[in-house]
Amino acid sequence: MPGKPKTHFAPVERAEPSQIEKDARIFADNIILNRIADSVSTMLVILNQHRQIVYANKLFLHFLNLSDSKPVIGKRPGEAVNCIHARSCEGGCGTSEFCRTCGAVGAILESQLGVQSEKECRITNCSNDAMDFRVTATPYIEKGTEYTIFAIHDISNEKRRQTLERVFFHDVMNSAGGISGLSSILQELDDSSDMKEIARTISRAANNMVDEIQNQRQLIAAERGDLEPVFSVTNTMTLLNDVVDLFSKHEIIKDKVLYIDKKMDDLVVYTDLAILRRILGNMVKNALEASPANTTVTLSAHGKKDSILFSVHNSTWIERKVQLQLFKRSFSTKGTGRGIGTYSMKLFGEKYLKGKVWFQTSPEKGTTFYISIPVDLKNE
Repeated sequence: MPGKPKTHFAPVERAEPSQIEKDARIFADNIILNRIADSVSTMLVILNQHRQIVYANKLFLHFLNLSDSKPVIGKRPGEAVNCIHARSCEGGCGTSEFCRTCGAVGAILESQLGVQSEKECRITNCSNDAMDFRVTATPYIEKGTEYTIFAIHDISNEKRRQTLERVFFHDVMNSAGGISGLSSILQELDDSSDMKEIARTISRAANNMVDEIQNQRQLIAAERGDLEPVFSVTNTMTLLNDVVDLFSKHEIIKDKVLYIDKKMDDLVVYTDLAILRRILGNMVKNALEASPANTTVTLSAHGKKDSILFSVHNSTWIERKVQLQLFKRSFSTKGTGRGIGTYSMKLFGEKYLKGKVWFQTSPEKGTTFYISIPVDLKNE
């Protein structure tokens, strides 16, 4: 007899199908509840004691492009919205290690202790679409049985706007401030060699600012589904040399070393080079930021049948609590609203380059980020 599925967080048990059907009928027959729930501009579901949906209002069904509630009855919220972690372990929504940081599960569990709970959560679905929700879980008793009224507000646009303001304007203002300061110095110099050096620095800062603007435009287009890959051909050694050159004069490199593995495979790749270069650049930037002085960040590429595996390695490791949230939009170890680098790796790498992005980390071996992409994207 097979054992019960394991859980890393919330209880794994589920109600019997007959009980779910009975609960669903109770709420489906409640005319007043249905009228109220369908008249509010909030997604509402009612959950049983096992966090399973027994009622969903029209707005929630519309969000899922469903005409009736049958497909979601008995599912947990993460399973209904197709959360990637709901499929990562046998117990389903709420039972994976990643669920420990989920505000939705946390709010539901708190409501089952008899208190109303409001939290925010970030969910990435199996299509790599990022969603931000503000959820409110309220305990509710119907005919002597405990349930949870679960209200869901989609705040994805609000979070995207906040990220744009904090990340984009932060970086652009830094570049603009640097250009302004250097321009003031330039006016006071008489030595032509000093003037040329300052002018080159201003040029690099201006190019960085243009890159930030283009990156943000590209990210917005990617999230809307409007981004069209532009195919071109290169070889892996040329690509990695371009990435190293990009950071060779960047202030982030300081007293660290960027190294290309001499044992790497030099292969021809046909893909969107701008997107791939951006992903590898984000991997390198994160590795350099995490690395102490006098350490090396290593880039490599190897062929795997019809795919190419790129990697970026550094000697430091990522704590488990950070690992669990690393690919979530807006999550950062640098402060609120700062992080879109790892999120964009996943979005661009998997949704647009048809590849896979992941990482491995340990105190002994450090951290390696990987992206595996098709050798020929156009034929995918």
